[in-house]
Amino acid sequence: MADLHVGDRVLALDEDGFLEDPAEWDEEVAAKLAETEEVELTDEHWRVINYLRQYYADFGVAPMVRKMLKDTGLSNAEVYELFPSGPGKGACKIAGLMKPTGCV
Repeated sequence: MADLHVGDRVLALDEDGFLEDPAEWDEEVAAKLAETEEVELTDEHWRVINYLRQYYADFGVAPMVRKMLKDTGLSNAEVYELFPSGPGKGACKIAGLMKPTGCV
């Protein structure tokens, strides 16, 4: 298990770099997690991140990739352009969600 240093906070990460406690997430944490993924956040990234966070808040799980693509209007290629490690590893990690277990 690793730690993420955000300001004066030290947040626990799991072995894959996901937050152990999603409640600790905020935009500053997202920016630090984005650095670990070598992603520079833009408005388009935030649109996906906010969608993922809202979906997770509503349903308690990350959306399936097809659902995310339909709801955001993005193509799979566009999501991978924004988050090179993919919607599960990259987007969900930066959004502060738990590590997805299915096809995200």
